[in-house]
Amino acid sequence: MRPPVWSIGIGIAPVVGPAWQGSRDTALSIFPDLRLNYRDAVFFSIPEGLGWNALNRHGWKIGPLAKIRFGRQEDTGGSPFLISGGSTALRGMGDVNAAGEFGGFAQKSLAAGKLRLRAELRQGAGGHSGVIAETSVGWNDRKPDTSLLWNLSLRAVWADSEYSNTYFGVTAAQSRAAGLPAFRTSSGLMSAGANATLIKPLGRMGSKGGLTLFTSYDRLGDTVAVSPLIRQRGDRNQLTVGLGYGFRFGL
Repeated sequence: MRPPVWSIGIGIAPVVGPAWQGSRDTALSIFPDLRLNYRDAVFFSIPEGLGWNALNRHGWKIGPLAKIRFGRQEDTGGSPFLISGGSTALRGMGDVNAAGEFGGFAQKSLAAGKLRLRAELRQGAGGHSGVIAETSVGWNDRKPDTSLLWNLSLRAVWADSEYSNTYFGVTAAQSRAAGLPAFRTSSGLMSAGANATLIKPLGRMGSKGGLTLFTSYDRLGDTVAVSPLIRQRGDRNQLTVGLGYGFRFGL
């Protein structure tokens, strides 16, 4: 049987985590989960972005990539998908608009596809104009004698000062409005952490849907953790937990 030309996934994922990156306040958001794949060439989802496997051979995938980073609201600290909770710690800091991030990725799969090494480099436009680099190493497998799938990965994010000052710097105007000392960050490590995912397929061969339990922990790097926004109103330790349901079908 031929594999489908298009693979489409539709789902929803309630997520409990920091109201904004670096926040000590917790919020509940419900994210839509739309995933599209054209063969093993083009992919799209909110967390992975829109990309093309321009090179796809011998375990390598390399190509262009575009992602969206949702805006930050000073009144609630939350994303557009905020349902409850939030934070007032950003009042006086101003809103940060959504940003597009454009660049590329390189990925290498080893150990029969169980081990994945990945790197991304992206340039922001809109809400921020900084440069971001992400690296990750992940391992995925199936629990013996069950249909459960699991994944564990480690990641690190670096960025330049344009990015870090957008989200963690305090300008003179923000200092007067928010009551925080003025501060300018530098480039360097933004965060490092780990995430774990457990997937339970539902239906025959998992073709009709699945439940996904996921959690992640990130620790902000010293570059931004010394910002008065984090020292006085935030927390460099960031924990997120979510549960998603998705339905996938092919065309």
